Amino acid sequence: MAQKIITFLKRPAVLLIAGILIGVLAVLIIRFATYSPNNEHTHYHANFAVFINGQREEFKAARYYQEVSICATGKGITIPQQRAHMHDNINSAIHVHDHAVTWGQFFENLGWYIGPDFIEKDDGTMYREDATNKLHLIIDGQDYTGITTLTNTVIKDQSRVLISFGNIDATTLTTEFKAVPSTAKHLDETPDPASCSGSEETVTTTDRLKHLF
Repeated sequence: MAQKIITFLKRPAVLLIAGILIGVLAVLIIRFATYSPNNEHTHYHANFAVFINGQREEFKAARYYQEVSICATGKGITIPQQRAHMHDNINSAIHVHDHAVTWGQFFENLGWYIGPDFIEKDDGTMYREDATNKLHLIIDGQDYTGITTLTNTVIKDQSRVLISFGNIDATTLTTEFKAVPSTAKHLDETPDPASCSGSEETVTTTDRLKHLF
C-alpha cells in the first residue's frame, strides 16, 4: 500500500498540482503577513495655476485650505473636500486622497466652477468666452484649448495644469505655464507638512484574512 501511495505521488500531474498549491499557499502567506491598510490608501499630488486676464489667482483666503483633520482615505472619506484639497497656504499643490477625482470636483471643493467656456469664482464672478477672450487650458505642456473640458478630466499623479482666461497670445500662455510649479514628485516622496498621510489603523486577523482574496 505504501509503495502504491509513493508511486501515485510521483506522477507528473500530481507533482504539478502540488507545486501549484504550494505556490498559492506561499502567496497567501506573504499577503497575510505584509498586509497594511495604509498600503491601500490613495495619496498623490498635482500642480496647477489659474490666470485671469494676465493676473495669477493667489487663493489667499483661509477657506481654500484644509487642516489635517480633513484628511481621510478609503472608507473614511465622507465629504468631497477629503478627496482633493490644498494645505498650508500652498496655492499650487493639490493633495488627492481618492480614485478618479476630477479637476472639476477639486475646483468645486474650492467653490469655483470651470466649464467648457467659462470660469466662475467662489464670489460669483464669472468670466465667459466671447469674440476676444478664451478659456485656455494647458495640461502637462499640451494645449487643450477648445479640445476638451477640464471638468471631467481626472487629476493624474504629478500632472501640471494651467487654466488661463483672457485675450492671451501663445507666448504669454507659454510663460504662464512655466509658472506652474513641479513640486508634485517631491511631495509624493516626502511626508506632507500637515502629516496628511492617513491615520494608522489597527490590523486584526480578520482584516488580514479578508485581504487574502
